[in-house]
Amino acid sequence: MQRILQPGDIEALDRTSLLRVRLPQPVRLFADRAARLAQKAEGHPIGDYLRFLAHIVKAQQAAASQVHTRAPDAALIAQACQHGMPLMPAAGHIDTAWQGVLDLLIGAARQAPALPPALAPVLDTLRDLPADARDALARRVLAGLYTEAHDLAAAPLVMAALQVVFADRASRLKDSDIPYADPATICPVCATPPVVSVLRIGAREAGLRYLHCGTCGTEWHMVRVKCSHCESTRHVRYQGLQDGDAHTDEVVTAETCGDCRTYRKLVNQEKDPLAEPLADDLASLLLDLLMGETEFLRASMNPLLPMSDAGASA
Repeated sequence: MQRILQPGDIEALDRTSLLRVRLPQPVRLFADRAARLAQKAEGHPIGDYLRFLAHIVKAQQAAASQVHTRAPDAALIAQACQHGMPLMPAAGHIDTAWQGVLDLLIGAARQAPALPPALAPVLDTLRDLPADARDALARRVLAGLYTEAHDLAAAPLVMAALQVVFADRASRLKDSDIPYADPATICPVCATPPVVSVLRIGAREAGLRYLHCGTCGTEWHMVRVKCSHCESTRHVRYQGLQDGDAHTDEVVTAETCGDCRTYRKLVNQEKDPLAEPLADDLASLLLDLLMGETEFLRASMNPLLPMSDAGASA
């Protein structure tokens, strides 16, 4: 049965009874994502791109089984927990292993049957970039600053490589390593804003809403009565698509906030147990188009389909 926890309910719970953080299992994470992308591609208006991404995510899965990152030291963990700040802000903690993953993904992209023609020269540019230029590009992409002409086109592949190393490093943490970060609207591991929130199923997670980090794959609990962008508990509403019979598709809805005038999608696994946060977000672009006709702006973009500030506002 679905449970909706009010803010005051959290304090009444024993901390061991609530799964506060869901750390990623990278191989499973990418396997589930690839399968969902392939499923949603069938008959979809952007099916070719979803199939291309499914191919890349399968390559991420293979890379995740081989990559080895450096775990944060005890001093860094203690400092973050003491001061309530994210453990490893992404732009300042890029593991060198990401360069090898990027090379693997470039090779996989070249073999993709649905490779967008415009992406071929981007792959050549990425392949030939020296390591320091790649790291600079990675920092720009993580910050959402697409200052160079090729940055936006290269961003999905760069983020895909970064996702593998950040998810691997997050998977090496223990729950007790994760600080209670302030603000609660950014990932407590890598300080990235969540892409979507997800209503999970399962014993300890049933009916609980988690915010999903598109960089490291960590999820952290937030009560459903709060806006996931500004934490307001007022004027939070949900909007969804309707089919021809006026039935609302409740697998993915837009959670809107009347205070900060933003929205972020909620992916509901109770409506579809196979729903996957990033994949279902990409497959519900029609909802974004319709939300673009409202007063609400999207709070954060999907890392596998980035947009410039102008594109996001439109």
